[in-house]
Amino acid sequence: MNVRPFVEEDAPAVAALISAEEERLYGRPGRLTGQDILMFLQFAKEMWVWEEDGRIAASAMFGVHGESADIRGVVGKRGQGIGAEIVERGEAFAGAEGVKKIHVGAAEPDTAARALFESRGYREVRRFYAMAIELTEEPFVPVLPAGLVLDELREDEYEAFWEALNEAFAEHWEWHPQPFAEWFERRQGQHRDEHGPIWFVVRDGDELAAVTRNDLSVAGGGYVGAIGVRPAWRGKGLAKALLQATFAEFWRRGTTRVTLDVDSQNATGAVGLYERVGMHVESCGVAFEKPNE
Repeated sequence: MNVRPFVEEDAPAVAALISAEEERLYGRPGRLTGQDILMFLQFAKEMWVWEEDGRIAASAMFGVHGESADIRGVVGKRGQGIGAEIVERGEAFAGAEGVKKIHVGAAEPDTAARALFESRGYREVRRFYAMAIELTEEPFVPVLPAGLVLDELREDEYEAFWEALNEAFAEHWEWHPQPFAEWFERRQGQHRDEHGPIWFVVRDGDELAAVTRNDLSVAGGGYVGAIGVRPAWRGKGLAKALLQATFAEFWRRGTTRVTLDVDSQNATGAVGLYERVGMHVESCGVAFEKPNE
């Protein structure tokens, strides 16, 4: 088994490996593409592949988020001890980074991964849902309360958008804001394309009361990357309006599948909102944690 650093040309094979694992666990084809893998790579410091006879048998991605190291891996060829090796390499990475704790993740049905993590001292700390909707008709965008305006993000509003999103997510589990300069470098120009806007805001005068950042193509459809309502404006239906505006824009573009990821314990009731607008849970991921000792 040859272990080497990931290169861009590996992306389609890694995506196929992950998609095959999704099909094994959930009984439906996975939808990840090589482009999705390259997008995820921007959040990692290291990525490795395990290769046998010229074919990729496993991959792993290591990154740092706040005070924790994140280990994410997928193993196609089981029974070789690769899963344990991925965790050991990830823990060595965490040690070198000097972080306080380590997070690993697995699909909820993956009992083998759970057993591995728990045998090494990890405990479950959170669950996340991947939710989806298949649009069958043009979405209706609700009318907002007087004085509030649903609009697209303007070119000179990136910093205000970043501030509003961070305020909305301030109490979210493990939320660690990225410095604006780094965030801007990554996100600049993504708020619209030649076909129109893709990020939306709710304005209250000069204030951005609520915001949503969307991606045109993730896992074979539109993706709601982040949606947040600042505390002072909650309870007014703003998140629903932003979602419906997002759905309407994807519909206009001919994209009928829209997905998002959400903390199952989100304190703002996000899961219930998403269900009320027609989304359903497609899969559940489990986060495990242990101190970095």
